[in-house]
Amino acid sequence: MESSFLILVLALGMRHGVDADHLAAIDGLARVHPSPWNGALFAIGHGLVVTLLAVGVGGIVVGPLEAWSPWLLIALGAVNLWRLAHPAPLHLPRLVASSPLMLGVLFAAGFETASQLSALALSNQANPWLLGGTFCLGMLLVDGTDGYLAARTQRASAAGGSRSLAAARILGVTVVIFSFGLGGAELLGVDFEPFVLPLGAGLFTLLVALRFWSFRETQQH
Repeated sequence: MESSFLILVLALGMRHGVDADHLAAIDGLARVHPSPWNGALFAIGHGLVVTLLAVGVGGIVVGPLEAWSPWLLIALGAVNLWRLAHPAPLHLPRLVASSPLMLGVLFAAGFETASQLSALALSNQANPWLLGGTFCLGMLLVDGTDGYLAARTQRASAAGGSRSLAAARILGVTVVIFSFGLGGAELLGVDFEPFVLPLGAGLFTLLVALRFWSFRETQQH
């Protein structure tokens, strides 16, 4: 019985990994710090908070940080808007530029969606630590892949390929739109939960398609 619940929790983690705020954050971070580990570290930080919530002590983390996550997403959008206008290397504080783990923690504190709540509702059916770890693994599979592909796109763009440059620019505009839109909706108290899955799935499809389109140019050369 427990194994069937864990499979469901894994699927919930993967579904949560394609949430638009995750993808916007990971891709936005790749434009200022193109590390292939961005998505994996983001998922681990996010999953840590979900695990603490499942165990019952996450409130100590969520409470103080909850108000910051929408502003963080808006700030990330602003940084990416600046990068679109000024493509030269941008020197940011280390915490902002290279701390996707902390970014994942902050986003988990503020963007607690239905998938997280569903996972927590199952916490009495399995060991909460195992539950949180399984949920985190689901996010890791999706967000880790996204972070790896995002870093490859940015590095190919830096090499000057025309497709890579076009893909990076389209991705930059997309990240700015989603960052401002999602952050603003959270601040205004707009309930966008019914649109989270279609938005995230559509964004993920666009991101993957653009990346593979740009990678084909690299393979041809």
